[in-house]
Amino acid sequence: MSDKADADSKSREEGGFGETVKVVIQALLIALVIRTVLFQPFNIPSGSLIPTLLIGDYLFVSKYSYGYSRYSLPQLPDSLAWMMPRSVELPKGRIIDSAPKRGDVAVFKLPRDGSTDYIKRVIGLPGDRIQMVEGRLVINGQVVPRVEVEKYTTSDAYGRKVPVATYNETLPGGVTHRIIEIEGDRGFNDNTPVITVPEGHYFMMGDNRDNSTDSRVPAERDGVGPVPFDNFVGRAEVIFFSFDSDVASFFEVWKWPMAIRWGRLFQPVR
Repeated sequence: MSDKADADSKSREEGGFGETVKVVIQALLIALVIRTVLFQPFNIPSGSLIPTLLIGDYLFVSKYSYGYSRYSLPQLPDSLAWMMPRSVELPKGRIIDSAPKRGDVAVFKLPRDGSTDYIKRVIGLPGDRIQMVEGRLVINGQVVPRVEVEKYTTSDAYGRKVPVATYNETLPGGVTHRIIEIEGDRGFNDNTPVITVPEGHYFMMGDNRDNSTDSRVPAERDGVGPVPFDNFVGRAEVIFFSFDSDVASFFEVWKWPMAIRWGRLFQPVR
């Protein structure tokens, strides 16, 4: 009897362990599918989209919003490239594609290297003529309206906290978003020639107009230039976490309650 009981107990333990392993594998596969096809987490390392996105924001990007391309689907690292037959390559172009809308905040691969993740706002659509004139955005010959609102406090080029000019800017189509001008209307990229957005490309800009390397700077000058649709990864949807590293480091766990920006959690990106 004891031998049979021991065998039954061992069988149950093995069965329980097997079930646990199966559940873990299923959970990992589901997480992999979600990250690959639906949502991918990103963190914000720079201030080019202040005040919309802050350094230390963590957000989900919907990969299905614009369809899929070789830039939005994961690829094997070079060290594992031997696993993929040479004849198999992700095709150029997009599948199940849906065009970005003006005003979207989107993640894309930097055109000049095809690998660095950038996040900016869609300002110009294919065929648009874009220009900056003394700090004012001009689209197809029309000055984009903006309304000054209360000043926003941010860091200047020397790291000092300063109040800066802040505006609500309304793009053609009706999307209103907030921009800041650290240097007023005299920033380095506040005057540009007219740039015509090529077919199949988009003009991207940061909301922090004087602290953003974007489509105003040509790729040949270490900028971004117009971004091909193929390079889009997805649309920023919601902030799921936000951590102020000026208050605490990730290792200072006892300071986390003060460092977490509670009011930004689960806020949609607009």
